[in-house]
Amino acid sequence: MSEAEEKEKNVEYFLELIKKSKRGKFKVYIGMSAGVGKTFRMLQEVQTLVKNNIRVQIGFIETHYRSETHALLEGLPIIPRKKVFYKGKELEEMDVQAIITAHPEVVIVDELAHTNIPGSKNEKRWQDVVELLESGINVISAVNIQHIESLAGEIQNITGIAVQERVPDKVLKMADEVVNIDLTADELINRLKEGKIYDASKIETALKNFFQSEKILQLRELALREVASQVERKIELEVLSPARIRSEKFLACISSTDESAKKVIRKTARLASYYNSQWKVLYVQTPHEDSDKIVLSKQRHLINNFKLATELGAEIIQLKNKNISKSVFDVALQHKITTICIGKPQFSLMKSILSNTIIDKLLIKLTGTDIDLIILS
Repeated sequence: MSEAEEKEKNVEYFLELIKKSKRGKFKVYIGMSAGVGKTFRMLQEVQTLVKNNIRVQIGFIETHYRSETHALLEGLPIIPRKKVFYKGKELEEMDVQAIITAHPEVVIVDELAHTNIPGSKNEKRWQDVVELLESGINVISAVNIQHIESLAGEIQNITGIAVQERVPDKVLKMADEVVNIDLTADELINRLKEGKIYDASKIETALKNFFQSEKILQLRELALREVASQVERKIELEVLSPARIRSEKFLACISSTDESAKKVIRKTARLASYYNSQWKVLYVQTPHEDSDKIVLSKQRHLINNFKLATELGAEIIQLKNKNISKSVFDVALQHKITTICIGKPQFSLMKSILSNTIIDKLLIKLTGTDIDLIILS
């Protein structure tokens, strides 16, 4: 490295330090479902901060008219919501610019997974939060575990519901502190029966669907695991451990098959998140999937899956080659990949045999290397 390059690198490093020092701190309350008390806890924290002369304002809060929670709003400074007209209706959104102008020390932003009204500056509320943090404002927010992007598949399996509003995992990674608001299944169901979560007319339906002990227990486990992994990641970043054997790098290999590609992307994202490591997504386009041969629906699926992977923090690699196993192996060596993740073949017998030939060839190539191969179910 030349002297000029070294100076430039030092300047960039210093600018990054300045940028970090100006960025606001980010705290997220996470829970297994609606009604565990995330908003209640946020408002309790606000009351404490106010007593300690911290300038706090409510940027957006949703109490759902729960009396205990709503009572905590009394006397707190609230930034008025912005009025927005959409399809002939007057709607309300958080006023990001008003918050930046007021520039409180701490702002409360509820419903982190919320999708903004079309035409808003940012598509999602989490993007509003990033803007506030970059303005040097500290943010306290809340989200339910079912809104975490990489868990979408598991959540759908547990609840039978495809959650549409989701938050990329990178948003939680940005958090300086993640706090789990935990209740037992019985406590949560009792809160529901007492009318502390939903209106009386919705209680019976909720008990028959989402609020079942088995489902709640599984969601609770996911929430506990997520917060535990966030804590472990923070420790690894802040405490340099000489005991770490190697820095993990994951490569998710996908095809144009929509559902299996999504699963491989999400599961690899979870692994990368757990190990706090870099990861990449590889798609090898074979001659029969050239742009003039592949059906439009598969092209759309690929584009959507690339977008999903990017939101989850991956780098996308696209290659054209009829030899898939060679492409995977070459990319793994070039990018110093430690673990290759592929989907389990789920085709007809003949296609399965052909597919396993690709796996066999890859295994042979990996012999003698330290690269691991994971076949995801």
